[in-house]
Amino acid sequence: MTTAKETAKTIETVTADAQKKVSANVEAIAAETQKTVAENVEKAAKSLETATAFGQETLDALLKSQNVAAKAAEEIQAEVIAFSKKTVEESVAHAKDLATAQTVTAFIEKQAGFAKVSLDAIVRQSTKMNELLVAASKEVFAPLNARAAAAADLLKVKSA
Repeated sequence: MTTAKETAKTIETVTADAQKKVSANVEAIAAETQKTVAENVEKAAKSLETATAFGQETLDALLKSQNVAAKAAEEIQAEVIAFSKKTVEESVAHAKDLATAQTVTAFIEKQAGFAKVSLDAIVRQSTKMNELLVAASKEVFAPLNARAAAAADLLKVKSA
């Protein structure tokens, strides 16, 4: 009988030790899981903060680009209006001058002179408008290009 009691006690001790070890392992696994989850939540929060900040900066760049485009459109519109007004005034003055021509030859000379002056003015104005449009395009796209570069940098950092 003593042997049965001793065997029962040994089984009880072994079982208790096994339970303690299993409990310790479960607690260690739970602690490690909790730590991993906390780290992943923190990483996700940082990624969300980064994405939110990036989105806000991109929105700011879009608004800046839109404002620059609106300002450039106003400048271009003012330039077109000024050139149109000047052209009309010169055409009226030219018509008055043509009316003073005494001969057909004088009329043709005045018309040829006006045509040359008008063509030169159109070429100059076209060049000026081209320069304005190129400058405006650069200014409008500068904030967007900066955001594209920032996105590329962000992807480089994430992939590293």
